[in-house]
Amino acid sequence: MSGQDGFGFAIDPAGHVKVPQLGRVVIEDNVEIGANTCIDRGAGPDTVIGAGTWIDNLVQIGHNVKIGRGCVLIAQSGVAGSSVLEDYAVVAAQGGVAGHLTVGMGAQVGAQAGVMRDVPAGEKVLGSPAMPVKDAMRQFATLRKLASKD
Repeated sequence: MSGQDGFGFAIDPAGHVKVPQLGRVVIEDNVEIGANTCIDRGAGPDTVIGAGTWIDNLVQIGHNVKIGRGCVLIAQSGVAGSSVLEDYAVVAAQGGVAGHLTVGMGAQVGAQAGVMRDVPAGEKVLGSPAMPVKDAMRQFATLRKLASKD
């Protein structure tokens, strides 16, 4: 379903106070949206899904998110509020992008990666926290070596 209220609230001493979500969801031409995907409407600015973007099943897109042209979001991935995916960015299965970040043009977020900082254009990242693929692979190999020593 698309266009539901975003997860917008303010903290008050009496409890959580809902912030009205007044923006829209704008879906440009030739966008594919899979089953059980949720797209939150903007809190003020619109949530925008760029032309030619493909979104798999079970994807969460937060309020005020701007997704560029030709992006790909794969199963169970999520983009938190006010983040930007520039043109042709990819977020693989179960990858997550924290709020208010930018994933640059053509960047790729690997499966189960946790993005907590901006990802430069063309960069490929893995792991949690997400880091360049070469660094992540080096860490994985080091951990495997440490674990095999008795």
